[in-house]
Amino acid sequence: MAKYFGTDGFRGEANVNLTVEHAFKTGRFLGAYYGGERCSVVIGKDTRRSSYMFEYALVAGLTASGADVSLMHVTTTPCVSYVVRADDFDCGIMISASHNPYYDNGIKIFNSKGEKLEESVILEIEKYLDGETPEPPLALRDKIGCASDYSAGRNRYIGYLISLAVHSFKGKRIGLDCANGAAFSIAKSVFDALGAKTTVINNHPDGLNINDNCGSTHIEGLQKLVREEHLDAAFAFDGDADRCLAVDENGELVDGDKILYIYGRYMKEKGTLENNTVVTTIMSNIGLYKAFDAIGISYEKTAVGDKYVYECMNEKGYKLGGENSGHIIFSKYANTGDGIITALKIMQVMCSKKMTLSELAAPVYIYPQVLVNVRVKDKNAVLSDPDVTAAAEAVERELGGNGRILVRPSGTEPLLRIMAEAQSDEICRECIEKIEKIVRDKGHAVD
Repeated sequence: MAKYFGTDGFRGEANVNLTVEHAFKTGRFLGAYYGGERCSVVIGKDTRRSSYMFEYALVAGLTASGADVSLMHVTTTPCVSYVVRADDFDCGIMISASHNPYYDNGIKIFNSKGEKLEESVILEIEKYLDGETPEPPLALRDKIGCASDYSAGRNRYIGYLISLAVHSFKGKRIGLDCANGAAFSIAKSVFDALGAKTTVINNHPDGLNINDNCGSTHIEGLQKLVREEHLDAAFAFDGDADRCLAVDENGELVDGDKILYIYGRYMKEKGTLENNTVVTTIMSNIGLYKAFDAIGISYEKTAVGDKYVYECMNEKGYKLGGENSGHIIFSKYANTGDGIITALKIMQVMCSKKMTLSELAAPVYIYPQVLVNVRVKDKNAVLSDPDVTAAAEAVERELGGNGRILVRPSGTEPLLRIMAEAQSDEICRECIEKIEKIVRDKGHAVD
């Protein structure tokens, strides 16, 4: 298992557990790994203050290893993924910690296909970061790389987004929450170009306000905007705009599960839903599966992380997948989650079917969900305890088809996550308490 890189890159607090040395060495490795005649790398970043620091460190490492670097400056993660494959770069780097607060940051790396970097290469980077492999040679004289402006790449991506629309949005009143992040320089121009009357909030980044009570993790502000301005629909992005949540005309949340249902049903009706299957993660709500069952759509469940969703889609040829958090992948158009494409595709269904967003989402009843974290001594010991397993299975049987239980470890902390979905919060809590009691009675919990 990777030490520094998780399912969405190398993430940590800037200058604490993600430092300029990490960034420099990552650049040194990538410049050498993709070497040859001349390695070419494109870099984007979000609006965090520390993104500039990491950008300069990456550029120094890459050029020292002989790579040429093209800088798109502030742009979105899916923009980097698109430009890598469209403009034949060897790899791409996005500097962002997605929905995290401003003091965190991250390094996301894409291969030449615009896909998240292979695990085998990530493990090699980590060995180098830990000093387990020798230093790559430094480039000399005319072999030293150079860095140049590549704002044209961001503009090309904007053009690509506009080209995906099959309907004019003229007359539609649309709200956008850009989270004071990377979407601030892209999203409005796309919707304006398509004829929407666009109202935007949280599009004045100052380096410190990214995701601060705004964006897809704080949807309340956008809901308020919709109700006050009587908008037709609204879309909230996270800091690097690879996820999107929607708000209907009544100010109600349309989460990733409902988005998967809306577009999955649309694709089925159009005959374009490959293998009649949508890919979800284990965190999708039981209400989504019931809604899919009602219209005859099949589904697969992966581990949490859009990386795993994409791997499943790529392996089996599926065209739609995502997470309830709003990471939605339309594999015909992108190799990663893309918040703006998600918004455009929701608009496509609304315009094509001449239905409101609330009408499109109505068949999905989202069951109440409660999640409790229990600090434990050993996650693996808890999960392999037959009494804990038996307790979870017993609760699942009690719920029948009207709920579910999910017991899983945290990927980064010594925590056991117990999640229940049922017809009420009270039932959810009762189910969790039964399992938590066994965990504590067996001595696994840390008080």
